[in-house]
Amino acid sequence: MADDHNRPPAVRQLRLVVEAEDYAAAVAFFRDALGLPEQAAFTGEGDARVVILDAGRATLEIANPAQKRMIDEVEVGRQVAPKLRVAFEVDDSRAATDRLVAAGATEIAPPTVTPWQSLNSRLDAPAGLQITLFQELLDADERATLDGFGTDRPREE
Repeated sequence: MADDHNRPPAVRQLRLVVEAEDYAAAVAFFRDALGLPEQAAFTGEGDARVVILDAGRATLEIANPAQKRMIDEVEVGRQVAPKLRVAFEVDDSRAATDRLVAAGATEIAPPTVTPWQSLNSRLDAPAGLQITLFQELLDADERATLDGFGTDRPREE
C-alpha cells in the first residue's frame, strides 16, 4: 500500500444538499437559530434559491446497521433514525437543544451522555432532517483510551 498520509486529499469539501419545501423556515432554523454562517447564496429563474451555510469541518460517518441501532438506543432509547441523520458538534448541547426547540425543532430525545463520552440530543428539524447535537466531553486523546475507540486503518508501528 502506498503512503496515503503524504497524498493530497482527493476531496476538498463535503457539501450536503437538502431540498426544503419551506425554504425560509429552513434557512431561519439552520442559519439563524443553529448559527451556521452564510457562505454564499444564489437565485435563479423560476424562484430558484439556494444558500450555502458553513458548518465547519465536515466528516462522513459510515455506520453498519448494528452501529446505527446502537446509536439510536443510546441517544433515544428506540429505533427512530432514517438512513441519513445530520450531526452537529456544538459547545453546549443543552443550550443549543433549548434554542433549536424554541426555533421550531421537535425534541426526540434530550441531551444524554453517551458511552463515547459526548452529550447528544436528537431533534426533528426543518427540511425533514433528523439531527443530533453533540458536545464532546473528552478531547480526542482522552477518548482514544476508551474501550471500542480506535481506527479501522492499520496502525503504524
